[in-house]
Amino acid sequence: MSQHPPIHGAALALLTLSLSLATFMQVLDTSIANVSIPDISGDLAVSPDQGTWIITSFAVSNAIALPLSGWLAQRFGEVRLFVAATLLFTLASMFCGLSTNLPMLVTFRVIQGAVAGPMIPLSQSLLLANYPHEKKGLALALWSMTVVLAPIFGPILGGYITDNLSWPWIFYINVPVGIVSSWFTWQLLRERETETHRRPIDRVGLVLLVIGVGCLQLLLDKGNELDWFDSRTIIVLAVVATICLSVFVVWELTETHPVVDLSLFAIRNFTVGAIAISIGYMTFFAGVVVYPLWLQTQMGYTATWAGLSAAPLGILPVFLSPFVGRYMHRIDLRVLVSFSFVVFGAVSLWSSTFDTNADFLHLTLPRFTQGLGMAFFFIPLMSILLSGLPANRVASASGLSNFLRMLGGSFGTSLSIALWDRRESFHHSRLTESLTATDPAAQSAVAGLHAAGMPTASAWAVIERQLSGQSYVLAVNDVFLVSGWIFFSLIALIWLARPPFTSARPGSAAAEH
Repeated sequence: MSQHPPIHGAALALLTLSLSLATFMQVLDTSIANVSIPDISGDLAVSPDQGTWIITSFAVSNAIALPLSGWLAQRFGEVRLFVAATLLFTLASMFCGLSTNLPMLVTFRVIQGAVAGPMIPLSQSLLLANYPHEKKGLALALWSMTVVLAPIFGPILGGYITDNLSWPWIFYINVPVGIVSSWFTWQLLRERETETHRRPIDRVGLVLLVIGVGCLQLLLDKGNELDWFDSRTIIVLAVVATICLSVFVVWELTETHPVVDLSLFAIRNFTVGAIAISIGYMTFFAGVVVYPLWLQTQMGYTATWAGLSAAPLGILPVFLSPFVGRYMHRIDLRVLVSFSFVVFGAVSLWSSTFDTNADFLHLTLPRFTQGLGMAFFFIPLMSILLSGLPANRVASASGLSNFLRMLGGSFGTSLSIALWDRRESFHHSRLTESLTATDPAAQSAVAGLHAAGMPTASAWAVIERQLSGQSYVLAVNDVFLVSGWIFFSLIALIWLARPPFTSARPGSAAAEH
């Protein structure tokens, strides 16, 4: 695509919109079904635990497909692959909505996740390839906004649709979006197809990748439910994943035509950026998962109100991201990313002061402030990660980095819930150590409840609920406290990257190794 001049004007705006719609639709589907699991499970006559396979099936197939994006793009062409993936995703979404039983729904969720794999990295690659060189930062800004906002609005939209329409509509809404996106993308880019290469299929690498990543994603999705390594299933998954992924790395580094381009890790800025974005996203996603879960299970919030409390995170990035993308070349990108981590760390420490009396404004203001850090997170970090790469390696780099980011999100989900549960048990045991019938504070509390006309058994039940609520909020505080110090530690990592951080012009060599 490098032989074609950049697109300008209305056509560029239309291209940006069509690619962003597809990205938003795909990222939205990673979270929109979460709040609908009880309704879907009831309608299909399965248990909620079985219903979680709707989430797991998508996550596993998507995780496997993401790192294959570069190889598929070189084999079939970026434009054809993106349009085909978007149309197949749209078709799979329609059949998800039409599903009448769980096996049918899970099957089409697997297909949906697999074809969704190339959509995010290719949308990024196509934007960068067709934007004027001086506006590539703006392209990254516009792309990152869709990635940031979709997971936030997914639960809100999913809850609203489920409550006011029915669960199949969380899939049906993809149909018009997918058709519009694929049609406009094809009309604008069909004459700008990238070069293709008929390389042999690395069958061994592909098998190792499918088994290794599949087992790892299943381990992360089901670990907390199965009590981690007290479960034989989790142990087997861990052993298989470790063996397959270890052999996969060795095999790919020695294979002439690898299915995943691991040589990208020989590039300093890619390695630093990939590690920073995966750990940063893991830590960020820990709060995204635990915060609404705590609000709904302990603070009495509905799914909609929990989503509304988290949604202000997306306000500042909407307004700031275009300015960051346009003017970031004037400032050392490491300074911008460091500022992002400082904001994330400070907001995490702020959130570690929550208590059970916190009102909506007190809970929501940190989320709004965190948006300031988000505006400076994705755009400069992706610019560092992709700096100096020739155009024909951007899809591979984007696919691999997005795979690591999604894997980081899976780790963040599993580890944060495990930490929250364990710290709740710890705090609960500490709070109840001295809570006996002879404890003066307990006697005073029971007496007060007696005075209100409550019998002894009910009074102790009320005290227990209060202790449980305190234990959970202390556990939430612990999660945010750990997150804060991880964000601060990432500042040192990002300064290992080396300028210049400009994207490679057509035909340029790779970045410094």
